[in-house]
Amino acid sequence: MSKIISLEQAAALIKDNDVVATTASSGLAGLPEELIVGIGNRFKEEGNPRNITFINGSGIGINSEGRGMDHLAHEGLVKRVISGHIGFSHRMSRFIAEGKVEGYLYPQGVITQIWRSTAGKKPGVITKVGLGTYVDPRKQGAKANSITTEDLISVVELNGEEWLHYSNFDVNVAFIRGTTADENGNITTEHEVANFEILPLATAARNNGGIVIAQVENIAEAGTLNPKEVRVPGVMVDYIVVSKQPEYHFQTMARHYDPALSAEMRVPLGSIKPAELNAKKVIARRAAMELSPNSIVNLGVGMPAFVSSVAAEEGVSDEMTLTVEFGIFGGVPASGFDFGASYNPDAIINHEAMFDFYDGGGLDVTFLGLAQLDQYGNVNVSQFGPKVVGPGGFINISQSSKKVVFVGQFTVGSKETFENNRLVIQDHGRGKKIINDVEQITFSGEYASKAGIPVVYITERAVFDVVDGRLRLIEIAPGLDLEKDILAWMEFTPIISENLKTMDPSIFQEQWGGLKEIIEAKRNNQELQPTI
Repeated sequence: MSKIISLEQAAALIKDNDVVATTASSGLAGLPEELIVGIGNRFKEEGNPRNITFINGSGIGINSEGRGMDHLAHEGLVKRVISGHIGFSHRMSRFIAEGKVEGYLYPQGVITQIWRSTAGKKPGVITKVGLGTYVDPRKQGAKANSITTEDLISVVELNGEEWLHYSNFDVNVAFIRGTTADENGNITTEHEVANFEILPLATAARNNGGIVIAQVENIAEAGTLNPKEVRVPGVMVDYIVVSKQPEYHFQTMARHYDPALSAEMRVPLGSIKPAELNAKKVIARRAAMELSPNSIVNLGVGMPAFVSSVAAEEGVSDEMTLTVEFGIFGGVPASGFDFGASYNPDAIINHEAMFDFYDGGGLDVTFLGLAQLDQYGNVNVSQFGPKVVGPGGFINISQSSKKVVFVGQFTVGSKETFENNRLVIQDHGRGKKIINDVEQITFSGEYASKAGIPVVYITERAVFDVVDGRLRLIEIAPGLDLEKDILAWMEFTPIISENLKTMDPSIFQEQWGGLKEIIEAKRNNQELQPTI
């Protein structure tokens, strides 16, 4: 019997109260969006299915209305969402904020690992990821609103240490995406930007007595696919839907397909045009000073990506291996709406395996965004007032890296110029980001201190670290007044370092050229260290 069915037939397979899960993505990458559209269309026409639970690991959508999870944003269709990031699906985010849908916002890496645990009928995921953050059940337990009451996460003690236990998900329907399926259902993913967790998710559904539906672009004759390229064997795939609407099978948020983003071809990157001198570039330069030779690095979305550009301008890109959380090592991470992919990568491993590498301390340093910072060194990037976002991979990465560097502008909407290697503030901005208490703890300064993780917070005006559980000011930009330009724009007075320094004035000029010397000095220092 043929496994190929129509979109309408696939949607009809979803029953009331089903747990429906799909793979993580960055926007639209790896997302079987046409299958999600099918559920939404059926509900609008028939009023069914009702009260489903929808689970995914990362942000799906395009950071605006109408894509990703928004296809399911109809009252009565979804009862509960469990996700690593909801910010790209604005309508569903509002549903959660308004209490129309239950919401849990998990660390992205944990969700990818839960599928493997569920597949093997293990007792759940036990990890330190999430301790001390809003995910910790002693705080919010990852619950995103007041109607979300069931406890899915617990604290356990093993060998005298605290851990978090995340329960498995009994998935009824798995939506996965590939490029090609043969007539027996074997799935390959040659056009995808990463190896998303389609195998553990499919296995979890299969071993739970559920069904697996794959969205693909092409059908091949049985037996013609290279077995080594098959990502999900046909015996695990129940149904196949061939995509008829290319807009619902995008490779990234920005494009339908580019072979350079799926590692099918290498491209000459050419010379990188230097970015203009602005606050973001100054922050990225100061952050790049935290790099060490031969380091394995993760760059978060947004401003952290500028660190890569600075390293390239300064001629030190070969001193580090850049990684992307979806499993990519090496190359140049794509930015903007192509985030999640890389040009010319060296290797691509499975998404869930990358979080094994991250969680175990494989990263030397990570550069992450800074939305809110408080007096205890806590950072919030996951919820702001009524806006529900989620952490993505932020919690996994920030709690496991050997060093964490947060980057962000000092205030919201400030304007600056640069004169004679000094920062000149034209407009202080419209809001404070360094506040008494963050609205939600996505990164715990206390946890980092206890774990011995060095943390640096870098803005264009000042640099901070944490000492004795309190934020400490260690550097200020040249040309600024401590009281008028720094302390007046914070809700509290931090510890002031006895050795308060001026940020390197050279990073405030048009041409820098100092990073290579900094990296070389660190290399020489490493070589001088005694070996045991």
